[in-house]
Amino acid sequence: MDIEDFNFLLDESSIALYPSEPRDNSKLLCLKKGGTLTDSYFYNLPDLLDKGDTIVINETKVIPTLLEGCRYRGVNKANISINLIKKINSHSWDVLLKPLRKIQVNDSIEFEKIVGFTKVHAKVISINDENIVRIQFNIVSLMLDEWIQNIGSVPLPPYIKSKRPIDEADINSYQTIYAKDNGSVAAPTAGLHFTDNVMDKLKAKGVNICKLTLHVGIGTFLPIKVDDILTHKMHSEWGRLDSDNVDILNNTKKNRKKIIAVGTTSLRLLESSCDDNGLFSPYEGETDIYITPGYNFRAIDALITNFHLPKSSLFVLVASLYGLKNIKNAYKHAIDNMYRFYSYGDVCFIEKNY
Repeated sequence: MDIEDFNFLLDESSIALYPSEPRDNSKLLCLKKGGTLTDSYFYNLPDLLDKGDTIVINETKVIPTLLEGCRYRGVNKANISINLIKKINSHSWDVLLKPLRKIQVNDSIEFEKIVGFTKVHAKVISINDENIVRIQFNIVSLMLDEWIQNIGSVPLPPYIKSKRPIDEADINSYQTIYAKDNGSVAAPTAGLHFTDNVMDKLKAKGVNICKLTLHVGIGTFLPIKVDDILTHKMHSEWGRLDSDNVDILNNTKKNRKKIIAVGTTSLRLLESSCDDNGLFSPYEGETDIYITPGYNFRAIDALITNFHLPKSSLFVLVASLYGLKNIKNAYKHAIDNMYRFYSYGDVCFIEKNY
């Protein structure tokens, strides 16, 4: 399948640079079976669900992954920007570095903020064909995690950072209200719309809240670079679904109620933990599931998700769920009606359309 089939025109003015205030004031476009579209607001989400339905939220927490350091080579010095993208072990990370041309294997990157009396530095271990750099810090485990929390900045997407500076409000805005498990390098953005008010209304209506964790990784940043989407390779991300939440999901299926994934991250882990009969099992580990048109969705009945970039794996996913023609019509409707796109933008409720 040609990647150009998953392209669409989007003016820069449609890209949200700030979130809605309050969060649940974002617009909600409801994509019903058959292609019917309805305009609403996210605070009306409970009206779309019935008692016994289950929404699935991702409790991952964004860590402040943007670091600034210096590379020294004798008397030569270069300022280096570091974006942590995946934790490898207690002291090593895969990262994106800028400017990459000033980095070589075995270089040392030093940081200003110390830990106790220890000067923190990281050694460049390797650089792969995709320009992902592996670095090894001289501090480990909780000490390293706490240092990153103290020194790092919020990893806003490039299309926001290039237009405005990161501010203090982003520390809370770029985090879901239910985030608890540190590990993501980008927010699971569909969850950003939830407020305590919406959650309380869902619970009062008898909607189940299922919880899982999937740490958002580098796949969020990388476009599809091949002409045939079927040859694209997804990077893996770590996730966990425990037995208590498996019971909630399987009981929902048994009672013939709907399962609604909050975000493509939740959807991907649900599909990874579901068998051909639609039954769930506990899951802990990596998943590199890549969903393309023709995929048989076994786990979910609907998806809550933001509006995605053209020619991205996420747009391919929603096209697989709703049909390419229908999803393009929905996106055109959103553009014509001034919906806001991407991480801080508005949101869709998409029913499985087959």
